[in-house]
Parts: sequence; C-alpha cells; structure tokens
Amino acid sequence: FEKLCSISLSHINVYACLVCGKYFQGRGLKSHAYIHSVQLSHHVFLNLHTLKFYCLPDNYEIIDSSLEDITYVLKPTFTAQHIAHLDKQAKLSRAYDGTTYLPGIVGLNNIKANDYANAVLQALSNVPPLRNYFLEEENYRRIQRPPGDIMFLLVQRFGELMRKLWNPRNFKAHVSPHEMLQAVVLCSKKNFQITKQGDGVEFLSWFLNALHAALGGTKRKKKSEWWWGEILGGPGGPLPPCYPH
Repeated sequence: FEKLCSISLSHINVYACLVCGKYFQGRGLKSHAYIHSVQLSHHVFLNLHTLKFYCLPDNYEIIDSSLEDITYVLKPTFTAQHIAHLDKQAKLSRAYDGTTYLPGIVGLNNIKANDYANAVLQALSNVPPLRNYFLEEENYRRIQRPPGDIMFLLVQRFGELMRKLWNPRNFKAHVSPHEMLQAVVLCSKKNFQITKQGDGVEFLSWFLNALHAALGGTKRKKKSEWWWGEILGGPGGPLPPCYPH
C-alpha cells in the first residue's frame, strides 16, 4: 500500500509493524509506532525508506540475515545478467503460501474499479525492451527534473511495479498496484482514477506520453521516434502503434 502512517497520514519517517502490517510514523518516545508497540506488544518494525529493522519500544536496530527476504520483496533488484535470461528460463517460483507462479505472469489486485489500468500495466510489463529498461533502475535514476515536477513519480512507480511483477521471490502470487495507481491519479489530475472505470486505450496513450515526457522526451516527432526507438529496440525501432505524434 501507499507508504503513509495509518494515524497521521504522513509519508515522513514511516515504519511497518511486522506483526500486523500497519504503518506508523516515527519510532521515538510517544511516536505512533512507539505507542503501538507498547499497547499491543508488537515489537519488530521496518523503516520503509531505509529498509532497516528496529525493536520497539527498546529502540535498537535488528540485524538478522533471515529478514532479508522481506526487504527484497519491498525492493527487488535485477542485474543485467538476470534480465538477459528472463525469457530464456521460464522457471516457476513458489510463494510463501505454497502456490506456484511464473514471474511476470502474476495478478494485480483490483482495488475498486482499476481493472482497465491493470490490463494496460500487465501488458506493458510483458513488452521485453520496455520491461528490461525499467527493471534496471540505473537506466533512469540520475535523470534530472525541474524542482516541483511530479511527473517523474510515474517513472519511479512504474519501475517499482515492474520489478515486483517479475520478482521470483514474492510472498504471494499477486501484486498490489496501489502506489502505481496513486501516482496515476495524481499525475493525470484525476482523469484516471481507482474508483471509477476508465478507457484502457485512452489510459495507454496518456501513460506512454507521460512516461516519455518524464524521461526527458519532447513533442518533436524526430526526437520522439529516437526515444521510443532506444527503449523498444535501438535507434529507428518501431513506435508503439497507439503513440500519437
């Protein structure tokens, strides 16, 4: 879910309780996480930004390699070698609940009326050149955007969702697109929403254009062709059929 405190609704310094899964702000004395740990005797918390574990209310860091699976699910990483072999080794993975799944072919939770967006996001996650670009965060980590620009959030959230969809170590055979969809609602100025059905083709067109602009693209035809060519198979590569010039 969106990483904000369930009480203060703040995105700052948020910790996840590893007993009940709720999010709380802070870990200091009288913070929401601290009070939660005392009231309910839930003692292990994860900082959702630093990915460090803490014991509360004693407030000391927990260093234990057995917790690494949790941080990997939150932030999967892919090497260039791993990405190169994704389509060559179709190996089933086993989730923690015992079900098996094929990485990249997993369900997206239907939060309310977001199935139109889910279909588009799943389709894009199986376009190999596009998938490969977003699986490796280094491809866009250092792109500079103007101060206050929110559109790059789409790039970050799409990359995160792509890595979670292709994660071979998921706890369950489905993934929540909640943070990705929150970014869509914000960046589209509520033209596309979670609670209201939208048109999949319109969403696809808007989404590709928004990604293009957020990654430094322009409305000029030649530069647009060059950018999409780079993503989808090298200079001169084909443009997505829905991409409007």
